[in-house]
Amino acid sequence: MTDLPTDPDCVFCAIVAGTAPAHVVFSDDHVVAFLDRTPLFSGHTLAVPRSHVVTLADLPADEVGPYFERVQRLAVAVQAGMEASGSFVAMNNIVSQSVPHLHTHVVPRNRKDGLKGFFWPRQRYRDDEHMADAAAAIRTALGNTALGNTALGNTALGDAGPA
Repeated sequence: MTDLPTDPDCVFCAIVAGTAPAHVVFSDDHVVAFLDRTPLFSGHTLAVPRSHVVTLADLPADEVGPYFERVQRLAVAVQAGMEASGSFVAMNNIVSQSVPHLHTHVVPRNRKDGLKGFFWPRQRYRDDEHMADAAAAIRTALGNTALGNTALGNTALGDAGPA
């Protein structure tokens, strides 16, 4: 395996390297997954890419598929292994990201487990125009990214109007 970018001050890089303790549940050439030290529920697992990247935008395009294939497998395994009814899969990018190394939370869930919605109050758009403006801003931003309209353009994403 080639040398991957690491950060000597990153606890997740240390776990990947095997120099920091962790209860590893999965490891291959792309991903290391281990139990969160402060879980929402028993079995709460973190999946991290082996290379040090801070956000999803920093993950090389050719690693996105392999990364999320492993996250998908972990979601199934966490649910089955913890005998849960389902799972919650989430990622923070910068805001609320306690360790600046890309990681995906895979949390076993059961009905009435105490978690409410997305852990924060939900909001409504002021009106349909406000919703349309937000959608247009995101479509514009997609056109200005490396992904561009060919990969995720309006046709691929659909523009069916308000949901």
